[in-house]
Formats: sequence, C-alpha cells, structure tokens
Amino acid sequence: MTTSLLLEIGTEELPAIPLLRELPNIKNKFAKILKDYRLDCDFEFFYTPRRLVLLSYTFPLMQKAEILEFFGPPLEIAYKEDKPTQAALGFFKKCGITQEEVSTTLKGGKEILYCKKEAPSKEAKELLQCITQEFLHSLDFGKTMRWGMLKEGFIRPISWILALIDETLIPLNLYGVESSNATFIHRSLSYQPQEVKNIKEYLATLENGKVLLNPKNRRSKILEEIAQIEQMHQIKVEIDKALLEEVVSITEYPTALLGQFSKHFLELPPPCIITSMKVHQRYFPTHKDNELYNGFIMVSNSLSEDSTRIIEGNLKVLSARLEDALFFYHNDLKNGFKSSELKNITFVEGLGSMWDKTQREREIAKILIASLPKNLFKDTADIELIDTAISLSKADLMSEMVYEFTELQGSMGYYYAKSLGYGENIALAIKEQYLPNAEESSLPSNIYSAIVALAYKLDNLLGLFSIHKIPSGSKDPFALRRAANGILKILLHFNLSVNLQEVLQTCSKLYQPFDINPLEAFLYERLESLLSFNPSLLRATLATGERDIVEIKRKLEALNSTLNTQDKVLLTQTFKRLGNITKEVALDSKLEIKEEYLVASEEITLYKNFCQIEARGYQGDYANYLQELLNLTPFLNRFFDKVLVNAPDENFKNNRKHLIARIYKAFLNIADIKEISF
Repeated sequence: MTTSLLLEIGTEELPAIPLLRELPNIKNKFAKILKDYRLDCDFEFFYTPRRLVLLSYTFPLMQKAEILEFFGPPLEIAYKEDKPTQAALGFFKKCGITQEEVSTTLKGGKEILYCKKEAPSKEAKELLQCITQEFLHSLDFGKTMRWGMLKEGFIRPISWILALIDETLIPLNLYGVESSNATFIHRSLSYQPQEVKNIKEYLATLENGKVLLNPKNRRSKILEEIAQIEQMHQIKVEIDKALLEEVVSITEYPTALLGQFSKHFLELPPPCIITSMKVHQRYFPTHKDNELYNGFIMVSNSLSEDSTRIIEGNLKVLSARLEDALFFYHNDLKNGFKSSELKNITFVEGLGSMWDKTQREREIAKILIASLPKNLFKDTADIELIDTAISLSKADLMSEMVYEFTELQGSMGYYYAKSLGYGENIALAIKEQYLPNAEESSLPSNIYSAIVALAYKLDNLLGLFSIHKIPSGSKDPFALRRAANGILKILLHFNLSVNLQEVLQTCSKLYQPFDINPLEAFLYERLESLLSFNPSLLRATLATGERDIVEIKRKLEALNSTLNTQDKVLLTQTFKRLGNITKEVALDSKLEIKEEYLVASEEITLYKNFCQIEARGYQGDYANYLQELLNLTPFLNRFFDKVLVNAPDENFKNNRKHLIARIYKAFLNIADIKEISF
C-alpha cells in the first residue's frame, strides 16, 4: 500500500550559487536513498530560498520484501572433526542463524555453507529519521555552517522540519530541530508557523501565503512581468539564463520592476554598466534601438504594493557603483596603457611575470605567421598589427577598472585601445584574445584576433606543461583542456594549415627544456573528442606523420564517409595482408616495378589499375582518391589468392612486394590502414 509523504526542511536563506550547483544531483540522491531502504517511489522536489521540499503521492507504507542470500566457506573449512570452525561461527553470526538452521549449496564445484532468508520489512515511518538524515548529509553545497552547540554542519542553519506521512506527524530530530506539522509563509505576511494536515492543505497554505513553491512558476512569473515591461516601455531586456536561475532561487514571490539610472553613466562602456548590474546587483540590463538603455530590471521579493521605495533603494546602490566605475574609467584613460608595469604581476610561479608571458606570446605569433602561407597577410603592416595587439593585450590588467571588476579584462582593453587611438583590429584582437572561453563560446572574428588568441593559448599550454602542471583526471585548475579545444577550433575554423608538431617544437625553445610529446598527445586527445570519429581513424591518420590539423580533419572525413560504405570484414582482412607483406619493405626506397616480371594475369591487372590511380594522384580530393584505392580491393584479393608473393625467384618476389608496397604507400597519403579497426 502507498500513501503521501511531505518532507520540508526549512532553513535560513540559502545561497544561490551553491544551491544551483548541487540542484541537478538532489533528486538522484534522494531516489538512491529510497531505493537503498526499499522504499522506491515517484516524488517531486521543490525549493525556495528557505526550504527544501520533497513530495510523494505514492510513498510505500512498508519496505518491499527482499530475499537475502548468504554464501559461506566450503565445508572442509567450515567444520573440523564435525565441529564448526571460527569461519563457520562467523557465518552463523553474519546471517543471524544457528548451526541447525544453516544449509549448503554447490558453488564453483564445492559444497559451501548457504543461508536464504527474507529480510524483515519495517514501516516507512520508522525509517524516515534515518532517510532524512542520510539525505541531508549527502548534499554537497561546498562550505557548511555550524550553529549553537552542534558538531555537524549544513549549508545554512535549519529552522524547522515538517514531516507528514498521510496526515500523521512523524517525529524527527535533526540538527537539534524537532519536526512539527507546521510550515512558514512569506515573511511579509507572517512570521508565525502555519499548521497543515496534509499535502493539499500545505500547498494551499503556501499559495495563499505568497510562496510559489515550484521554481517553474517563479520563473514564469518573472518572464511574464518582464515581457509586460518590455511592451509598455518599448525596450528589450537582456535575459541571462544563469542570472535568471539565480534570481528564481533567491525569491519566494518574485516581482519584476523597472528602474532607471542617470543617462550620464552611459558614457561608460556597456560592459562596465552590465557587469555592475548583473554580477553585483543581480539586475537585468535593458536595450532600446539596439543601444544600451539607462534602465534595469530588478526582481523584488517584497509584497509591497508601492514599489517606489524599493526601486529608489536599489537605484541608490547601483548609482554608487556606476559613479565609482566612471571615476576609474576617466583615470585609466588619463593614465593610458602601462604595459611595463606587468613586470610586477606574476603569471605562474616558474613562468615569470605577465610581461614575460606577453613577450613569449609575441614570439609564438611570429612562429605561427612564419608557418602559415605567405599570402595570408597582405604586408608587414598586418604582422606589426598583431605584434602591437599582443604587446597591449594584458595592459588592462593594470587599469583601475579591471582591478575593481576583474570580469572585464580584455573587454576594457578593447575600449581603452579605441579611445587611445589604436585601430579597430588591434582593439578587437585585445578583446577576443581569450576566445573561445567556453563550450558554446564564439570564436575570434578575424585572422588577426585568431593569431593573438592562438598565441595566448599556446603559451598557456607550453608554459604549464614545461613546469609539469599537467591536467590529471578531472583536475584541470588552469583550464588547459579548454585552451587545447580553443586552439583546435580556431585552426579548423580559419582553415589554418600549420604543422602542429613543428610549431610546438619551435615554440618549446622559449621555455625550459621539456618533452613536448605528452603535450602533442594531449592536443590529439582533445581533437578526438572534438571530432567524434572512430578513434582508430585518427590513430591511422597520425601514423602517417600528418600533423596539420586541417588536413587531419579532411582525411578523417574522407575515411569516415568512404569506409562506412565498405565491407568492413573484407577490408580488415585485406588491410592486414597489405600490412604484413610490407613489414620488411623499406617504403622510403625507390620501390621499382619491372613489367617483365609481371607474368600472372592477376598481378598485371592489379598493376595496370593501380598505375592509373597513381598517375591521377589524389588532387586534394581525399574521398575520391581513397575510393579509387578501395576499388582495388577485389583485384588485391584475387592477387593474394592466385599469386605467390614470396616466389622462389628473388626478382619475382621483390617485384611483387614492391607492387604491394606501392599500393600500401598510396594509402599512406591518407592513413596507415593497418591501424584502422571497425
């Protein structure tokens, strides 16, 4: 039989970020605990800033029946001279049985002690104390608090516990708080506990008490009210999803309100204003006619019908922040870039200062440019532009604005560079140097920004690998996996053909000596996950010595699309034969084939068909070239079936091996086929 369960853990105000971080795990954790206690059921989880709530309408009254099986030691170990040994006595104790109750069974060809019994079922109400305690202990919010004389901690002090099975109060005592049949409504209405009898009454009490228990309802209310404000004032509100979830988590009955700050603050670069709003105040920025508008959306948790004082209070705080930002901005423009002062900021211990990092990035950019096709940049002015951008790229770290608002690094460099008379491309390269900086992040917008971003990420990887700060497992404190992904995405997006191995080797001379092979392998691992092809295809392509990421991708696409249409078993057999025959052949030798030693019709046909392919070459179309080579498969198989490769006559043997080696070498233009597995 089933019934209803209502479990509410009331707390002081829960911090939004830790709560949202743990949120995806909470239902799974409670479900696992219920399963462990044999009380599996459907349930819902809700939260507000000061409560965690679990509701179920199908909560079992009793634990499910369970048959337990215990397997003990073999009989020769369990008994000596017909008396139970310590091994047998331990088994009896473990099973909770006497010697007379034990039985035996066969396992692994041996007769062993065996016990089969039904686990006792308890009433759910007897287990709720342990279930709730385990659930609260399982939650990981990061830092915890302790209060009063308690030794155990929680994210915030627990104020009340409501526990009902059907309409029966279940006595719980957790964190020094005893459960009751009372909840609390919105503070603006009452601070007194509100008694409830069941889930229906509980939900009605919260609704009447201006507590929207379901976060979906709070989210919908915010968005609906923002849409009304947009329509009324002809503005567009910038909805940041992460900020929206944060606001949902800190309100019980949200109300969206429009405030307006002084227009003179619009002199500030938009990121300054937006950062002040979003990061520090949890406001949503607004736009009008595609420009930042001097308005902001705040979400209040107050029930006051007169919102004037609420808006005024929030405006006062925002104006003070913007006033500070304006002061910093004017000071920074007056002082200009102070790149030399980067010598006073340590990058990473063992890698010098931020100034040193900038100088390395300049050298890396030069190495990259030298590796790229000469027509990619119009003249030396383009190269000087990149060098200037990198020289200034970290200068905004010395500005008062970035010191106060660290989130604005790079972004403020863009505005300062423009105000100080540098060109748009230099300013943009400074702004985009960190892109891509997330999974779904945009990429640099032009080739200048791309080179600057590549230099930044390559220095991070090379520098940190050189001092053995290599990611391990899930630990990646310097976000090197993200940097590697960024490098690969930029190279592919801009079609930048460079020999990655050569670039890494040349750039590595800027650091203390270290083995670049683990770094190269690290990048190929990221490429494997980025492209999502059969991993053996990448191994096969790399085995040919190809190190151009753009060409690797093209070859992988050709391999993937072409091989998918083939008989994979037949290909595997053919590839294996090719690989075995060419093991002892020097592929870098001339591999001369003399037609006078081609006597069997099978080898003549194979040779003629291959010569036609060889004459045409792959002409940049890997898929077509690979298909032509694969079309040789039936000729190859007839050759293997009918022709003796290791002929007694050395001339015939070498001629045939050279033919097979030439075909194998042709495949090497794309991949080492023996490395491919299906």
